[in-house]
This record gives sequence, structure tokens and C-alpha cells, in this order.
Amino acid sequence: MNRLPFKNETQQNLKKLLELARPDDSLLVLMYGSPDPDAIASAMALREIIRRKKGLAKCVFAATEPFRRQQNKELAQAMRLNIRLLNQVDLSDYRLIALVDAQPSFFGDQFQSTKPAIVFDHHPRQGDWSAELTDIRPQYGALSSIFTEYLLTARVRIPRSLHTALLYGIKTDTDNFDRETIAEDIRAYMYHARRANMRLIKRIELNQTPLSYLKYFDHAFHHMKHYRGRRVGFLGHVESSDVCVQVADFYLRMIGTYYVVVAGIVNDKLIIIFRGDGYRQDCGAIAQSACGLIGQGGGHRSAARIEIPLDVLKAELKGNLSQQSIDHFLNQCLKKSSMNKPDSSTVKTEEEKT
Repeated sequence: MNRLPFKNETQQNLKKLLELARPDDSLLVLMYGSPDPDAIASAMALREIIRRKKGLAKCVFAATEPFRRQQNKELAQAMRLNIRLLNQVDLSDYRLIALVDAQPSFFGDQFQSTKPAIVFDHHPRQGDWSAELTDIRPQYGALSSIFTEYLLTARVRIPRSLHTALLYGIKTDTDNFDRETIAEDIRAYMYHARRANMRLIKRIELNQTPLSYLKYFDHAFHHMKHYRGRRVGFLGHVESSDVCVQVADFYLRMIGTYYVVVAGIVNDKLIIIFRGDGYRQDCGAIAQSACGLIGQGGGHRSAARIEIPLDVLKAELKGNLSQQSIDHFLNQCLKKSSMNKPDSSTVKTEEEKT
């Protein structure tokens, strides 16, 4: 397979993108949270398109958090990327600001005088905002699949490093196609598979869990509650939200488990990670129904995330942030969610509707 089908949506948005960009422009590409492979690859793809078609005098990648997961740090190093922290960047230095794998509502009030002109994401739309170019396709498993279409539509030569990053972005965001995917994700993956550096990806994947995380797995083993296929646990204060992700992913593989909720306090927020088998429950819907009124976030059928400011949580729990109190809070939220939502096995997904 040499080419993927060109979509009208992609062609129209590419035209708009190239109209927005000026010759030898300045571009700031922003990612939310700790950069993951899908965001990194998408940022690289956007830079490649504008650089090849219009030229770039200056381009900087930035994120709101530093690297937490070793594989993501190794990917950035292998791609020779310097990803800065957003608070170390002056937004006014860049004429074009683009968000990849994120939306303006994720950043709170960080965009006051300067607004992003370009937004690319594959998560459901969140909040009230606008941008000159918006491309949000929540049916896709990975934003890297969408950018593959853009690169081919633009007829840009894709370097091997970018083939590698895009393939790894699809691989990780779809969890090796265990999460929701569509035919476009599979076609994009197959397109890159013959051109990517698979040995590099294999080496990166070997390093997954830092030694310091083992204590959180031990905590989960002793405190996580299991009820009718659902596992719920609070890990206390954790060094990174990635701790919650890794613990949730691990427990989802336990026999008799169909969804997992893991929470931890990171700095001034309670991070709640939802993981499911994508069959019995809709994690995105559960997350919104359970915590959407006091937290921010969302996700897909098999993966979701909610962030609750610690001051809001303290007010909700009358200042009691003990293990027992937050365990009870999580269970009450999930109980409320089950009462408000119909059984997801009877609700069709967007893919099924189409």
C-alpha cells in the first residue's frame, strides 16, 4: 500500500492550514500534560508539513509537564527533540500557536491575550472555545493516524524518524489496537510499518516501569477494592499521574476485571484514571457522569481521565483526604454514575452507529 485515501475533510483543512501559515513563519506547538508518543509524533508531523510547504524560521515544542514515562523521554531523545515547559516559553514570540492532542479548555486560563490558531485532537470536544483551524475526530484511535493523512495529502516526503514516531504514536494510543480504533488507524499503521525503525521501538518499549513505582503497586495490592469486575483504589500522593496509568493498566489485565479506577494526588490535583475493556462499560461516559461536575477531563470508551483541583476536593470532603475518605468518595461517585447512566452494553458507540 503506497497511499491512503484522501478525505475531503483533510484536503480542506490542509488548504486552510497552508493559508494560515506564512513563508518562514514562527510556530509554537503545545502539548498538554506530559508529552506522550501520539502528541510528540503529531507535533513532528505538523512541523514537517509547514516547514516543507511554507518554510519555518522558528519552531518550538512545549508541554505543560515534564516527561514522566521513561519510554516517552527516550522517544524524544531518539528524535532529537527539545521539548520545553510551557511556563518557560513566551507565547508572544510566536505568530502561530498550535495545539496537538489537546484543546484550549484543557489549559484553563493560560490563554488570555494570545489564543491558539490551530487545534488538532482526537478526544471529544471539551468546553466553549474557537480557533481559526479546528480538526477534532474522536472516532480515531490516534491523532498520528490523522496526521498521516495530512502528510500524504500534502505530498510531503516522510523521513524515517517521522515514520517511526507516527507508528509508535498509533501503537501506544490504541494500546496495540486493544482500544477503540477504526480502519484509518490500521491503514496508517500498516503504511508506516514497512518504513519505521522497528528495532528502535522495541528497545524503547523494553524500559517501562521505574523502580520507584513498585511501592505504588504494593499499595494498590493492599488497598484496592474489587467488586463484580470493578477494581477501585486510591494511591495517596504519587510522583506522577503516570503512576496511576501504569497501575490501572496492570490491574485491567487481572482475571475477572472489566474496568479499573485508580486515583492519586499529584501536586494540587486529584488525578483519576479510568481503564476498561471497552465492551461492558464506557469509561469516558462513566468519568463524566461520576466526576464531571467537579472535575475536568474525559476520554474514550476504554480510557478516560478526570482532574479535580485539591481545594475543590477538600471542600467536597470537608478537608478529610484520608485513604478511607477518598475511597468512599470514589465509590459514591461511581455509584452515582451507575444510577445516572444506562447499561452501556445497550448503548451504541459512535462507530457502531456509523
